[in-house]
Amino acid sequence: MHPAFANAGQQKGLEIWRIENFEPVPYPSKDFGKFYTGDSYIILNTKESKSRVLSWDVHFWLGLETTQDEAGAAAILTVQLDDLLGGAPIQHREVQEHETHLFLGYFKNGVRYQSGGVASGFNEVTTNAEGEKRLFQVKGKRSVRVRQVPLSLSSMNKGDCFILDAGRDIHVYVGTDAKRVEKLKAISAANQIRDQDHNGRATVHILDEFSSFSDQEEFFTVLGEGSPEDVPDASAGEDDGAFEKNDAATITLYKVSDDGGSLQVQPISSRPLTQAMLATEDCFILDTGSSIYVWVGKGATAQEKTQSMQRAQEFITKKSYPLWTGVQRIVEGAETAPFKQYFSRWRDQGSSHARLIRAANDDDSDSAEDIDFDPYVLHALKRSGGRAIGFMPDNGDGSVEIWRIENFNLVPVDPEMHGMFFGGDSYVLKYHYQNKRGGQGYIIYYWQGKHSSIDEKAQSAIHAVRLDNELNGSAIQVRVTQGHEPRHFLKIFKGKMVVFSGGHASGFKNIQDNDTYDVDGTRLFRIRGTLADDVRADQMPEVAASLASDDVFILETPNATYVWHGVGASPFEKDMAAQIVGRLSPNHAPQIIDEGNEPDQFWSAIGGQGDYDKELDKPGPPFLESRLFHCKILANGRFRVEEVHHYEQEDMDVDDIMVLDGGDEIYVWEGDGSTDEEKAKSLEMANLYIRTDPSARCEETVPIIKVHQGHEPRSFKRLFPAWEDSIWESIESYEEARNKLLS
Repeated sequence: MHPAFANAGQQKGLEIWRIENFEPVPYPSKDFGKFYTGDSYIILNTKESKSRVLSWDVHFWLGLETTQDEAGAAAILTVQLDDLLGGAPIQHREVQEHETHLFLGYFKNGVRYQSGGVASGFNEVTTNAEGEKRLFQVKGKRSVRVRQVPLSLSSMNKGDCFILDAGRDIHVYVGTDAKRVEKLKAISAANQIRDQDHNGRATVHILDEFSSFSDQEEFFTVLGEGSPEDVPDASAGEDDGAFEKNDAATITLYKVSDDGGSLQVQPISSRPLTQAMLATEDCFILDTGSSIYVWVGKGATAQEKTQSMQRAQEFITKKSYPLWTGVQRIVEGAETAPFKQYFSRWRDQGSSHARLIRAANDDDSDSAEDIDFDPYVLHALKRSGGRAIGFMPDNGDGSVEIWRIENFNLVPVDPEMHGMFFGGDSYVLKYHYQNKRGGQGYIIYYWQGKHSSIDEKAQSAIHAVRLDNELNGSAIQVRVTQGHEPRHFLKIFKGKMVVFSGGHASGFKNIQDNDTYDVDGTRLFRIRGTLADDVRADQMPEVAASLASDDVFILETPNATYVWHGVGASPFEKDMAAQIVGRLSPNHAPQIIDEGNEPDQFWSAIGGQGDYDKELDKPGPPFLESRLFHCKILANGRFRVEEVHHYEQEDMDVDDIMVLDGGDEIYVWEGDGSTDEEKAKSLEMANLYIRTDPSARCEETVPIIKVHQGHEPRSFKRLFPAWEDSIWESIESYEEARNKLLS
């Protein structure tokens, strides 16, 4: 093991080594964020959990002008560092100007590319020399890159910020269309250039809307040409570092194995992928078309472990992928959310979701200690307990008003009919509750039936916004689709929720008006749930394929009513069926039948025997860790979505829209400074994110919860390492940062 790695990764924080003469040399912390284009680096980030357990991400960074030998040395030494840490780190390959946002997130003032290097023989630029001038463009808001551009007016635009380094003076040009965060990042980057390249002996000047005419003249005099009016518009500087998720058309899983003596890489499956395809005694390569993952099984041989990363990098050449294509190595049991999302089924082990279980049962508090839970409890909740199981503002004991969309208007639903929904309609619910700290809260749910018209669905969303506006924007808005209701929504109706086929357009009047939603006197209902207050009934097509062994069904015919118990049905579901059968079918005494003992009349009523889902204890979609994304609308009208890794509350951009993926639900957070256009299109941003997400989720299955800055629910705050309600009052404005610098 190389002595430079002695004691590496033993404390939380960042460590960097530069490759010099094929050896790792510790990089001074004062230069963190500055990378020479002719060099290669190794970057180790050590994280510490609340229980003081360490975990690591190790990156090897390749400058565009680094030599092949130097790049190879970085890769080999990264393996040595990985081995020193027991093979536990997640490995990442980084290429200049195409770094992952995880990597860029380590450097809060951005990364800066410096010409020169060690192995290339380049000389470091002497920045303190009299007359030496450089122009840098500050690109990006959160993951900032500071790249040198030609010293020319044509390099500039009004949508970005630029730094003109003239040696003893550093000028910051603030574009008229730049936002607050972009301006603050430019000031931070200028301060870093002053400290790193000039030993703090340069003076920083700011050119913005507050600057005098003489200050503006000085900037363009130093630049050598132009005037403020000559700077190109913002559209000339679209951020080419924008992150867009790519749902590749072909996603393939390969097995890396030396079972036959020699190492073989063989494709085993394309989508859909399941966790069961990953065997602990081998390594696997997941090629998504836009990135490559190496999965290392705990029982893999030494050859498989050492060669799998090399074989994955060979894919870049063999498949003519861009040289900057990301390659990431992960180990069994420490899979990341981006990796797991490519698998349609995934079961996590351990008690990492204990807090989520407590929230689902309304047994959560800010001070509660995590305790061990049977992981199967959570899977049962996710299978039958409703969606968004962590979103529990209360236990469903508040008051509710319900309206149905009729002719584009809200028509009140009789309280006696609360809990009865029809798949051909859309509804709006206003729920009023008292939160755990004694305050009042509102949730605006808008429920959209599978067969509701596009116009009705659109009107439900419009009315939800209107009701929220009437509450001064203090409500939480939640989009709900039939069959994918949040657990909290189910609990409002205390086990009395029934979803019928048909709707207003079909002429439905009341529950006994059979001929308006049933044509032959036969109806089939599925009963699902985990507790008495989350069980519900859903009307299903009257065919054998609708049955499932892990549920209870009620079959009403003109001559009899059957309660069918699947072999895997829960006691709660059986009890709920016994309670509701009289309401659904009051004309017949129910006959209880067990799966496998059905009379001929039962099968005849649903068109005869046929195949149906008999699988028990099947894992659902993967449990995904929460992830935060920063969204904005570009000058050309397109959306930009950028992930914020290892996020904290301070990463919430009050000038934009943020999407927080809770794994089972999507939160859309509207900052107070976001534009009206961004607020109007925030749901569209969330839908776009879901559509481009490679997991099994789709727009129709994921609840979308819209929250406003300052009105975040506890379920939202819980997804952050720490949350301080008063933080919005202490955010530094651009004017404050400017005045502090110039004082």
